[in-house]
Amino acid sequence: MVATLSRPTGPARQISRRAGPVGRARRRLGLAYSAPMTVIVLLLFVLPLVLMFWMSFNHWPLLGASSPNGVENYSALSDPLFLRAIRFTLVYTVVTTIVLSLIAFGLALLMQEARRGVGVFRTIYFLPAAVGLGSASLLFYGLYNTGDSPLNSALADLGIGPVDWLGTNASALWSTIGTITWRFAGFYMLILLTGLQSIEPVLYEAARTDGAGRWQTMRYVTLPLLRPTLALMMVLSVTGSLLAFDQFFIMTGGRHDTTTVAIDIYREAFLNQDLGRACAISVAVLAVLIVLNTVQMRLIRRPEDR
Repeated sequence: MVATLSRPTGPARQISRRAGPVGRARRRLGLAYSAPMTVIVLLLFVLPLVLMFWMSFNHWPLLGASSPNGVENYSALSDPLFLRAIRFTLVYTVVTTIVLSLIAFGLALLMQEARRGVGVFRTIYFLPAAVGLGSASLLFYGLYNTGDSPLNSALADLGIGPVDWLGTNASALWSTIGTITWRFAGFYMLILLTGLQSIEPVLYEAARTDGAGRWQTMRYVTLPLLRPTLALMMVLSVTGSLLAFDQFFIMTGGRHDTTTVAIDIYREAFLNQDLGRACAISVAVLAVLIVLNTVQMRLIRRPEDR
């Protein structure tokens, strides 16, 4: 017997007819809703990226006519100042990510339990995230300023100091890391806290029933289930650190070997007035960020999700 497919009849055919125009209308409505955001993404993201790639293959002065020059702008990647900026940026990224991750994770563990007054402390820790990075940098620049530093005044009362917070390579690095930790620790704490609270309490109870201690519970329950949240935090921290600009531009001006890659791009574009070389460096940084974030996500994801 050969089965034949027949067109729906009766009520089924009427529903099919109604579903067609309704479905098309809904699709058109969805496209209409998404059109404004699509235009915004094209104008503010895709078009600038395309223009950046084009400019990287042209001699493009800040003022004046442009002209093609091939890959000559990419010679900026071998410039000694740029190489030094890469080294400093990598050191800053590694140290900042480690410090921020440890402090934010510790705060999240402390704030995980629902006890009296914990909401107040969560708010206090998160409040610095409401301060803009530029404003936070200006605030800490005032605290670190050797001439009338409130920190040095407090240390003087203890018979210590004064400390030249921004005067040397090491002190400028750690002072800036302190600023970033104050600004972002509460924000990353909230991200990790969300991940911790999504873990079912029954899993901890089962681990305790099996005789697992605090470290074993942390290793075999908390950290594996927290991997997606840790991945998000790491991507945000690494990307933000590699693109660090405001804090160093405001607090050190790039002095004392605290020039980051972003400051080097600014130097090429607005001090040397060579937008082509600045775009070439930006293309290289974008490629590195894509590779790093991809590798980072693959390493931190669960093996079964890869």
